[in-house]
Amino acid sequence: MKQIKVEEAVGTILAHDLTEIIPGVSKGAAFKRGHVVKAEDIPALLRIGKKHLYVFEIDEDQLHEDDAALRIARALCGDNLKWTEPREGKSKIISNTDGLIKINVSTLLRINSIGEIIVSTIKTGMPCRNNQVIAETRIIPLVIARSKMEELESVVFETGPILKVLPYTRRLVGIVVTGSEVYEGLIKDESERFIVPKLKEYGCELVEKIIVTDDYSMIAQAIEKLRNSGCELILTTGGLSVDPDDVTRIGIRESGAEIISYGGPILPGGMFLNARLGDVPVLGLPACVFHSLRTVFDLMLPLILAGEQPSYDDIAAMGHGGLCMKCEVCHFPACSYGR
Repeated sequence: MKQIKVEEAVGTILAHDLTEIIPGVSKGAAFKRGHVVKAEDIPALLRIGKKHLYVFEIDEDQLHEDDAALRIARALCGDNLKWTEPREGKSKIISNTDGLIKINVSTLLRINSIGEIIVSTIKTGMPCRNNQVIAETRIIPLVIARSKMEELESVVFETGPILKVLPYTRRLVGIVVTGSEVYEGLIKDESERFIVPKLKEYGCELVEKIIVTDDYSMIAQAIEKLRNSGCELILTTGGLSVDPDDVTRIGIRESGAEIISYGGPILPGGMFLNARLGDVPVLGLPACVFHSLRTVFDLMLPLILAGEQPSYDDIAAMGHGGLCMKCEVCHFPACSYGR
């Protein structure tokens, strides 16, 4: 690579984009890679502060930043992802669907430790929308040794693509509303105000709601009825308690469901119950879903709809990041809650 004065650059070919920044307005390439410098370009080049240009020839054992970014993106992407053509040496990786982003974090660290390669992502397990950027990649220098790219590809060949999106399944949902006070009409059931809108955000449909009193046999019968009527996700509302004779917990167990976890280090939502009746998830929702904007329900619903089945250990690990900060302006899911 050699440095030449702009005035002497007419006829040379730019090896990389030249960026122009207009404060408060824009940032972009004033001249693109491959542009043949003309005499009329000289004033514009000087205006963006380019008194000298670097002209170089890429050896066979090197890759240009654009070619490298494209090669990295192709290697990283698994299911339901696409990438953009490089711009200023950077390629964006974009989701093709609404779903849950899954990242092999240990392999990502290996790749970012190779040197001169950058892969920056959102957090694994975060919900993402169709056409949302979930990662960007580039190299640090203008050119990189092919051997480093081959090292990256060798790592990915060993582990498989490190980025993928699990698409949501739109499910038919049944709700069992528990509580003698609701059953007897003393207070109004608020599930359609606080719970159903969140289901609709993910394209789910409430097909049936059954209100029962605090009787474990009625709860069990209601759960069985919803499962037999085709519900693919069953929720119980009315809260749970720490008491060993909590009727909702007993009712879920009596329905034949396997209780995977009961309670967890996620607040609001510590008294969450996670169960499975065959292939149908049964979620016991804590009372906080009726008075807190964001709760364990907001964390578990996308996991379940993406086909994940959180284990006891998975939920225990969510204590790190499991405390909602209850911000004055909520930015969920773009926050630390559940991350």
